[in-house]
Amino acid sequence: MTRATIELGDVTPHNLQQLKRLNQVVFPVSYNDKFYKDILEAGELAKLAYYNDIVVGAVCCRIDVLDGSRRLYIMTLGCLAPYRKRGIGAKMLEHVLNYVEKDGDFHSIFLHVQVNNQSAIDFYKKFGFEIVETKEQYYKRIEPADAHVLMKLLRPQNNLNTCLELKLLACPPIGSLIGSDQDG
Repeated sequence: MTRATIELGDVTPHNLQQLKRLNQVVFPVSYNDKFYKDILEAGELAKLAYYNDIVVGAVCCRIDVLDGSRRLYIMTLGCLAPYRKRGIGAKMLEHVLNYVEKDGDFHSIFLHVQVNNQSAIDFYKKFGFEIVETKEQYYKRIEPADAHVLMKLLRPQNNLNTCLELKLLACPPIGSLIGSDQDG
């Protein structure tokens, strides 16, 4: 029996429809055309995951700047259910972690996770992410509507106030990314 191969590939205009379909299946929200237009310009921050040459997952990130500090926001990281627990999500997250390490100028990585998605919360905690805040009514048309903000600090903090400020970050509104038919 041959071993399965997991590879990451670029998102291009030729495979963008595969990303759209994957996101429709994996996530309980839908993303608008601007989201996908931005993804085409994201370079290393947007990757499709292939399992034996079949698209089964994707990760899409963006760079945010808050008070002069660069933060990486994981907008989506997901894998089709039958392919979970095979190292695909880890491969995508490791790509993101390697990207920020190589860059060397990121303060933190953060993302939102629906409060009832315990498997995702456990997955990110294995990589050093922590729940730093819970946003009530974050999602508009799905239940539960609350989301945890998970964060991984990349630079050690010397100042307690800075740490406290991080926990109270005003995270970017998801409404600018998500279509109006299923706001999330």
